Amino acid sequence: MKLFFVATFLAVAAAVPSSYKPEYKAPSYPAPSYPAPKYPAPAYSTPAYPAPAYPAPAYPAPAYPTPSYNKDNKYADITITSQSDERNIDGSSQWSYAQSDYTTREESQVQKKIQGVIYDSYGKESYGEVFGNTNKGSSYWISPEGDKFTLTWAADEAGFQPKGDHLPVAPVHEYELPVAPVHEYELPVAPVHIPFNGKGYKIY
Repeated sequence: MKLFFVATFLAVAAAVPSSYKPEYKAPSYPAPSYPAPKYPAPAYSTPAYPAPAYPAPAYPAPAYPTPSYNKDNKYADITITSQSDERNIDGSSQWSYAQSDYTTREESQVQKKIQGVIYDSYGKESYGEVFGNTNKGSSYWISPEGDKFTLTWAADEAGFQPKGDHLPVAPVHEYELPVAPVHEYELPVAPVHIPFNGKGYKIY
């Protein structure tokens, strides 16, 4: 009897649906790793821009007032506006100055080997290379009449060579070589001796 009861209970328990539901867990997948795509760097050509053309600025020529001179003391109002003086250990030098009356002057010199007379310890002279000064410079001034003058010069083994529009120029003489006179000479003719027959007749 007991066995029958137990079997019946188990059959009923097996027939009754169970209320237990297992918990569902979603599967976890690892995130895929994709390699970063490589794109070629774009090559842009440098644009060529034409250089802008600017018109040359036109500067008006400076107008210098004509200096006025005092007849009694014409140098009273003239002052030095700039001045420089440089001397070097190699014998070269240069200096310049400018005045308030627009007068300017600059000059420079250098040592140069030139051909000249040299003397030995006994005073005997000979010809050879010596060191000498070569000089060049320029001056600018305005005359009391308002005329402007510019003088440049060089001094070396060729001597003193000044240049300026106000300096006189020696006239150039063009010589013509004399032409020898042409004499027309007649060649002498040899005399023709015609014999005579003694009677005054020519013999042909």
